[in-house]
Amino acid sequence: MLLFIIAGFGIAASMLGLMAVAGAGQRSETRRSLRALDDYQVNVLREKEMLNSFGKRVLLPFGDSVGAAIKKYTPAGYIDSISKKILLAGNPVGYHVDRTIMLKLLGLLSVVLWYPLVFMVINPGGLLALLMFLGLWIASFMGPEIALDRAISERRSSMARALPDILDLLVISVEAGLGFEQALDRTANSVPGHLSDEFRRMLQETRLGESRADALRALDERTDVPELRSFIMALLQADTFGVSIGRILRSQADEMRVRRRLTAQEKAQKTPVKMLFPLVTCIFPAVFVIVLGPAMITISKSL
Repeated sequence: MLLFIIAGFGIAASMLGLMAVAGAGQRSETRRSLRALDDYQVNVLREKEMLNSFGKRVLLPFGDSVGAAIKKYTPAGYIDSISKKILLAGNPVGYHVDRTIMLKLLGLLSVVLWYPLVFMVINPGGLLALLMFLGLWIASFMGPEIALDRAISERRSSMARALPDILDLLVISVEAGLGFEQALDRTANSVPGHLSDEFRRMLQETRLGESRADALRALDERTDVPELRSFIMALLQADTFGVSIGRILRSQADEMRVRRRLTAQEKAQKTPVKMLFPLVTCIFPAVFVIVLGPAMITISKSL
């Protein structure tokens, strides 16, 4: 009897050993499969990364890291101003604080390029060489901020031009019975542009729990357009005092139409002054040569 018990324990121990060995083999096989899968994913990611250009793989990460290092020694107020400009430009692709600072540093160090190019290769001589050198150097240093300011100006102009049309559609939608949010959503989807994108973002913030007043103030901070600011202030006052939204929208639409007409008249009146410089420097000399040239030749021959 004892012999059968010992034999049973031996058989059970053998089965447990075989199961442990089989489980260890399965686990090792699973580990090899997972390791192979990880290697495959790494290889696929590496191949996808190698499809990018050299600038995206090497230069941009290096510039971002250098810009982040330089950012530590840059005044906080200047960094905040660059961040504000990028926000007002609508966060365009390729514009980051670190990258902008890095580009400005490269522009500052470009003196080692412009000096030999101007004074040794081109060599116009005299004051012209100095002016050319300073112009190229300052343009290289201020180029990123100039491009950013231009993007801000174009974005503000496009939003100011689109605001009267969007207000007209808002008035029609609200007077047709839609609520303000529904009317704004329908109008933003119907009219493409920067202003419609900002309105959609404002609606998304309100859907996430933000109050309408806070979302409108955030919209004003992101755009900084005078015409849009007056519209936002009117909406805030309407929410505070309980004035009808339709009446406010109607008055704002009329005001925006008048303001756009006055802006167009102002630009038209500035046109003759802006035309004066190219007229004097480019057109008048040619006219003088054509009109007075033959007379001067005749006078010189007679003398």
